[in-house]
Amino acid sequence: MTQHPFLTRRSRGLLPSPVRDVWEASMQPGVISLAGGNPDLSLGDLDWVAEHAARLLREQGATVLQYGSGTGTTALREAVVQLMAAEDIVAEPGAIQVTAGSQMALDLVTKVLCEQGDTVLVEDPTYVGALGTFGGAGLRVEHVATDADGIVPAALEERIRLLVAEARPPRMLYTIPNFQNPSGATLTERRRPQVVELCRAAGIPIVEDNPYGMLTTTPHEHVALHELDPEHVIYLGTFSKVLSPGLRVGWAAAPSWLRRPLQLAAEATVICASPLAQELAAHFVLERPFEAEIARAAAVYAERAEAMRAALAPVLPAGATLSRPAGGFFAWLALPEGWSTNALLDAAIDEQVVFVPGAAFRAPGAGGSELRLAYSFESPERLAEGARRLGRALARVGA
Repeated sequence: MTQHPFLTRRSRGLLPSPVRDVWEASMQPGVISLAGGNPDLSLGDLDWVAEHAARLLREQGATVLQYGSGTGTTALREAVVQLMAAEDIVAEPGAIQVTAGSQMALDLVTKVLCEQGDTVLVEDPTYVGALGTFGGAGLRVEHVATDADGIVPAALEERIRLLVAEARPPRMLYTIPNFQNPSGATLTERRRPQVVELCRAAGIPIVEDNPYGMLTTTPHEHVALHELDPEHVIYLGTFSKVLSPGLRVGWAAAPSWLRRPLQLAAEATVICASPLAQELAAHFVLERPFEAEIARAAAVYAERAEAMRAALAPVLPAGATLSRPAGGFFAWLALPEGWSTNALLDAAIDEQVVFVPGAAFRAPGAGGSELRLAYSFESPERLAEGARRLGRALARVGA
């Protein structure tokens, strides 16, 4: 397609999201979606949200419907500190920059750390929304090998060495260490300090994205990268997975040197995040037994993950492997080499089930015979039926 003369070269990096493309198919009647990582809002107390929103509007309407602080409300920043403490992460309110979702936080961090043409390191595979942000900023994405234990430190060290030798030193490493999207992998305790030290030695800031950390039924065992080096690691968090994505409330816990630039970038983008949404999110933490509520939701997600796994086991082809995440929303299905996930998706749509092909989670041009399966939204019964439908699609494509 010819580029319009009014548009910049950078705009060519704004590619359509493969997840959104699949989303359209998932909205058709009768389709079971294993594609979107949606939280199940019925697991929360929507009546409380409605009642509290009404109370806020009645009692504080002139405040919560007005412009607010560029860094975020005091109540929300204090609530964020408490929420992070539930994962044994220490932060102070002054370090918190509130954003309209953590996607905005990633965009702001990218703007203040990277110039067009710079190189960034990401996991292989990585979050598709990060690829969209980096592509729109005109950055060059370099993948680092991962396995079931997260980033492979030796691969990270070698990638840094090669890029420095090419005079393309990475500007940052973007990672999701807990229940990664899309793979579901968790970076092991042994590897975490290795990753931090490699990046510290090379002068590479780390962006630690943690949307799923609390969504587990196992005891919290892994120290946050932020805890290992708060002045080198930028921590991103969100209420989207534990309360509501529609509120669009996220944050960055920023090192001291980044706080003012991040605030200015945020104010230039949205002036301020919604004070009403911030107050709702703050009171979710400050007034409710939020840890117990999140734990109950996590238990339901774990049940759904096992239901999907059990139903998939008898229909997978020989040589296929399915990850067993300890939390989060996603499992990663690796098919034997040579399988076409695009052909499989076409067959799956015919069977009225959808997923996201693994190529969506790599830089443009990269392939792969994997697929991401989301289990967070559908019931165990529908997940089992979706697995059976995917099995029929696998049989058709593999025949």
